[in-house]
Amino acid sequence: METIVQRLNHLKGSLPEHVTLVAVSKTHPPNAVLQAYEAGQRDFGENRVQELVEKQAALPADIRWHLIGTLQRNKVKAIAPFVYLIHSIDSERLLMEVDRQAMLCDRIIDVLLQFHVAQEETKHGFSWQEVELFLKSPAFSSMKNVRLCGVMGMATFTEDEQQVRSEFAQLRDIFNRLRAAYFPMDSAFSILSMGMSGDYGPAMEEGSTMIRVGSAIFGSRPSL
Repeated sequence: METIVQRLNHLKGSLPEHVTLVAVSKTHPPNAVLQAYEAGQRDFGENRVQELVEKQAALPADIRWHLIGTLQRNKVKAIAPFVYLIHSIDSERLLMEVDRQAMLCDRIIDVLLQFHVAQEETKHGFSWQEVELFLKSPAFSSMKNVRLCGVMGMATFTEDEQQVRSEFAQLRDIFNRLRAAYFPMDSAFSILSMGMSGDYGPAMEEGSTMIRVGSAIFGSRPSL
């Protein structure tokens, strides 16, 4: 059986240079994260705020922590002092709260706008129309402590690869349209976060620059 380090190195060896790997460590213990860290991995993702806070306190300070799961406004305060990138901004009110908490921490927090491209209603995210209205609004113009760095989305959980590719292509087009229309001179707007353990291959072929991979590195999740 392959170890965490062997799976990690095999995966990293297969990635193009322009693709960033976020190792999703949700439900795995800190010692599993430490194994990947000692093998050189620095970007780690968590779905839940409480677990992210606990691991951040217990693990090396130079880890870049990504919040990739649904984020409630009342929990932003807990991660604002240290979070590296929030992938799951899915409402104007949430982004406003991140901006407020970042200001209180004297930080600028990098974020991604989450778009809903899957056919599953359980997945969250903006529509193109919602984001256009928001980016043209005075509320967005007033934000000084958040930096939009790109977009994130999840494809439908299905065996139909053509559908998955179509949804990834849709997200890539959204990213390109946003960059051209609103961030043409902003080098920070560069992240297209899509692809997980089961579909990161097609995601990269459709233009992903950041993949979020858990079980392909850490193995199946332990029961909570």
